[in-house]
Amino acid sequence: MASYKAPLTDMQFLLEEVFDAAGLFASMPETEEVSADLIRAILEEMGKMAESLLAPINGSGDQLACQFEGGRVTTPPGFKEAYDAYAEGGWTSLTGAVEYGGQGMPKLLSAMIEEIAFGANSSFALYTVLTTGATLVLKLHGSEELRRSYLPPMYAGRWSGTMCLTEPHAGTDLGLIRTRATPRADNSYSLTGTKIFITAGEHDLTENIIHLVLAKLPDAPAGPAGISLFLVPKLVVDGQGGLTDQSNNVLCGSIEHKMGIKASATCVMNFEDSQAFLVGEPNKGLAQLFSMMNYERLTMGLQGNGLAENSFQVASEYAKERLQGRAASGPVAADKAADPIIVHPDVRRMLLTMRANIMAGRALSIFSASQLDIARFHPDAEARAKAERLVAFLIPVQKAYCSDRGYDSCTLGQQVLGGHGYVAEWGLEQNVRDARIAQIYEGANGIQALDLMGRKTVRSNGALLQELLEALADDVADAASRQALAPQLAALKDCQGRLEACAREVIDAAGDDPDAIGAASYPFLELAGLTLFAFMWLRIMEAAHTALEQPEADQDYLLGLIHTGEFFFARMLPRSTSLAQEIAAGSATLMAMAAEQF
Repeated sequence: MASYKAPLTDMQFLLEEVFDAAGLFASMPETEEVSADLIRAILEEMGKMAESLLAPINGSGDQLACQFEGGRVTTPPGFKEAYDAYAEGGWTSLTGAVEYGGQGMPKLLSAMIEEIAFGANSSFALYTVLTTGATLVLKLHGSEELRRSYLPPMYAGRWSGTMCLTEPHAGTDLGLIRTRATPRADNSYSLTGTKIFITAGEHDLTENIIHLVLAKLPDAPAGPAGISLFLVPKLVVDGQGGLTDQSNNVLCGSIEHKMGIKASATCVMNFEDSQAFLVGEPNKGLAQLFSMMNYERLTMGLQGNGLAENSFQVASEYAKERLQGRAASGPVAADKAADPIIVHPDVRRMLLTMRANIMAGRALSIFSASQLDIARFHPDAEARAKAERLVAFLIPVQKAYCSDRGYDSCTLGQQVLGGHGYVAEWGLEQNVRDARIAQIYEGANGIQALDLMGRKTVRSNGALLQELLEALADDVADAASRQALAPQLAALKDCQGRLEACAREVIDAAGDDPDAIGAASYPFLELAGLTLFAFMWLRIMEAAHTALEQPEADQDYLLGLIHTGEFFFARMLPRSTSLAQEIAAGSATLMAMAAEQF
């Protein structure tokens, strides 16, 4: 039975040969010390931790789950010890601001760390990524006093963080929230309300939990414009940033019994006159919190990538060992009673589909993360602004398409194993359950599609899409000089043309049909994701061909990449035609039925 191994060879090939991450970092003063050797060393250390500490407690964590009693959450055996080792290793401070005790590493590097963690143990990974998001918001918008008091212990891993948005009656429409904050005489606030679906809202991993909570002030405007952001510690913190043992009336009412990620505590949190501190300006909370949403949504796409990689490793090893039937062309293992099932075309279809989506999804995640880093670190203001525009289009696609394809890959891995994939022993049914949530939280994928189609495409009149395609034009130019890639380049150009034509169709239709955007949104996101995966595979194949020209090239590995890319272009990219037809069908057949007819 295969055990999870960090995909370091794939990651290093993408970072070094495809994207030249070290070259990018060298071009920005704040990241210039992040060399290829340092990247390699950090990835190798994370791989060791994932394989030795996180993966071994993944299955038991799922079986034993978090326990809730008397308002307290206990994580499964081994989680506390693993978290302590994670914090001691400095992983909790990896991307933190240097002036408050962080290491200042770029998102591109931490994205690979997150994928490894999700591949080894998604429940554990969630405890870490929520803190990273909370510290980012605090660094960007908190007062200097809040930063000094809260960031150092959060970077050190002694305190963790959450984001508290959703309420029982208010999910995507946050303008409906009822949580209230009233001023106190000491310049803090008294916050009261209930939040649901709060990841890591209560647990036993850290000595304090810092909640970032959306609430409304007494005189707040109605709707989203009246939302403010508050910092609410579980235990009261004194004026010097020291921890007290005084409760702040932050109570966990219950934990959810979920389909997956069972070792991650998903909590109902009750705030009862809890001391709260305003983060940033009043009534700007939604914008402040959403300043880190692109980072969090990228992370959810990485969860899909990580679990897909885990499933692929199990399925590919199983397919090479499981004996059943004979190859259509004649026996391959003549000395055995049957051939391994990897000889069968349909098994190869499933494995190649998984491999193609995983590698392209990882590449798209790296490309998206690189734009986040440019937007944050680049010394040139114009370069930063351009990267922010690219991120605006990229992140909805990366989050939704990678989590969708990640879930698909997990179910394909199950199918390769047949009945063995359905039972708990092999871990694949857990991967399916754990992967499902990535399509839902941090903005359900349907919302990502609506955002992409409406705000990012129709509202910009297609400008963001065109700017992204122009940024990817060098990939086309590089491939054009290599005859071996001519069929793939032609297929990509056809697909790109369909995407541009579909965008224009919907932009033109939206003025007369109020349902045009919603009707086209999901197939358009799928078409955008498929097109971007094609760009990623063109870049990967070009890099593989170049690497093959080196005298000590790993022929098997590089040819495997090229063959997987050829499979993608020949058997997966043609779906762009049916997606374009679906978009062209418009809204009529979707909206024709009355509600009573469903």
